[in-house]
Amino acid sequence: MNEWLQTAQTFVTSEAFLAAIRAAVYLLVGLLLARLLSRGLARALEDKLDAQQVMLTRRISFYLIVLLVLASALRELGFDLTVLLGAAGILTVALGFASQTSASNLISGLFLIGERPFSVGDVIKVGDATGEVLSIDPLSVKLRTFDNLMVRVPNETLVKTQLTNLSRFPIRRLDMQIGVGYRTDLKQLRDVLMGVAERNPVCLEEPKPLFIFLEYGDSALKIQLSVWARREKFLDLRNSMHEGVKAALDEAGIDIPFPQRTLGGLDGSPLPVRIVDNVPEAEAEAEAETEASARD
Repeated sequence: MNEWLQTAQTFVTSEAFLAAIRAAVYLLVGLLLARLLSRGLARALEDKLDAQQVMLTRRISFYLIVLLVLASALRELGFDLTVLLGAAGILTVALGFASQTSASNLISGLFLIGERPFSVGDVIKVGDATGEVLSIDPLSVKLRTFDNLMVRVPNETLVKTQLTNLSRFPIRRLDMQIGVGYRTDLKQLRDVLMGVAERNPVCLEEPKPLFIFLEYGDSALKIQLSVWARREKFLDLRNSMHEGVKAALDEAGIDIPFPQRTLGGLDGSPLPVRIVDNVPEAEAEAEAETEASARD
């Protein structure tokens, strides 16, 4: 028993055990300081940087402090950092050859950070995905769609494909394409549509609404009405304008036609059409007319 206590006492007082204790203290205190300092730095820069830059600053500062703390702990345990750095360099080269896609995404992420086509909180459209930017990571960008799904888009895809930022500017334009009958008075139509825009509280007075004649369609005159609204009111504008235009056209007696076709003979004359209620009697009458024509 005495020998065991003496051995334990010798181990506790040994330099290796004390070094391990110091390394553990370095790690615990360092992780706590890294978290506190990164948060404090992010809060101090909130008014000067956007959300994307604040998030990036917080992550970089956190990992730099953790790296320094880890190096101090390993040095305290007696590890030769020169050998570790050499091994890390060889490992980095090997991983670079093995993961060229990841390296491409990482470089593309640096281009995105430098170009800044969007920030955290913006609504963007990439391909078939449209959503709010949750985070901009070294390898990918995380989006939250409007039906609350998370979409991961690789940074390389964002650099190579067309990207639309739906919330970059404070106002947006709604283009409504409307078809009306050929007998419609265009001046009356213009007054009706402009009146709908003027009465809509979401529609902006500046820039002014636009009335644009597009083309003579197959069965309708095609008109475009363009109105502007604040970005956050765009959905309200879309719903209220379509409802207002439909009600105003109905009140003014302006028809919204559906596609129509005219049947005619080879000489251009219209074909006679007869509407019948009793199909069997109409068939018998048609057969009698056919027989009479054959006898003649």
